[in-house]
Formats: sequence, structure tokens, C-alpha cells
Amino acid sequence: MAGLLTTRLALPVLAAFLLVGCESREVEKDLKIVGVRTGWFDVGVVGGMNKLVPSISLELENVSARDIESVQLNAVFRRVGEEDVAWGEHFVRAIDPNGLAAGAKTKGIVLRSTLGYTGVQARATMLQNKEFVDAKVEVFGKHGSRTWVKMGEFPIERQLLTAATISSETILPNQ
Repeated sequence: MAGLLTTRLALPVLAAFLLVGCESREVEKDLKIVGVRTGWFDVGVVGGMNKLVPSISLELENVSARDIESVQLNAVFRRVGEEDVAWGEHFVRAIDPNGLAAGAKTKGIVLRSTLGYTGVQARATMLQNKEFVDAKVEVFGKHGSRTWVKMGEFPIERQLLTAATISSETILPNQ
């Protein structure tokens, strides 16, 4: 009888422990996007032409009172005026299972589209081309089993970004 009672008490305690461990956090409330920089990254010469792609670098700040881990980000790039059509995406694990402490910031995270503009002109001249269409990026976040939530939207500035402009402390997730 005592063993059965112990088992009955242990099961709810174990279930509560598992629920707390599997909790899905609201990234839109627990994290803040900071240190944003956007522009057109110089990919180099592709197919004999200069290529520029929209890029955003950012940090995530944990504004909650608790550590947070295993957060995913997805950046969706769109050309202005074509809001219903994605012009490239970049998915990353922004915070690994080791977590981010309350009040701390991630290192820089760089997200880039694989799509962009190509041309024979000088890269800086490409940004001034009359056919150039500006772009924007929407950043979505997710933790656990929650659905994706929009965390921010940013215009892509008409500035040229090169490998030399990227900080050595920046995380460049695989594309």
C-alpha cells in the first residue's frame, strides 16, 4: 500500500517537472532585437558578375528574469512593393542549448538572403541603379513547440557591406 501511494504521489511531481522542462517561451516578450545593422553584402563575383545580397546583423538581448535556450530565428527578405513574395530566407539556431543568461546578449548574428542583384557595374554603382528595388527583412523567432512569431521588421539600408565590415565577434551561421 505504501509503495502504491508513493507511486501515485511521484507521478504528478514527475509530470510537473517535465512540463516545466519542456516549457515553450514567448520569444517576443523574453528577447529584444538590438544592435541592428542592415545593408547589401558584397558576395563577390558570381558567374562573371558582381553580386549583392540583402543582409542584417543583430543581437538578441534576454530581457526576461530567466535564462533562455534553444531559440530559432528565421529572416524573410522581401523586395519593397512585393510583400507577398519572399525573396530569400535564412534560418538559424540563434541561442544554443547552453542558453543565454537573464540580462545577457548574444554575439552578433548575421542573416543573409541567397538571392540578390548581379551586375557588371561597380558594386557601389549598383546601389544607385534606376532599376534597383529596395528590400526589407522580417525576423521571426521560435522557442520549443510554439509557432513562429514576428519579432521585428527592418528596411535594408542602401549601404555596401563587405567581409571587412563584419566584426570578429559575429556569428555567421551556415546558410
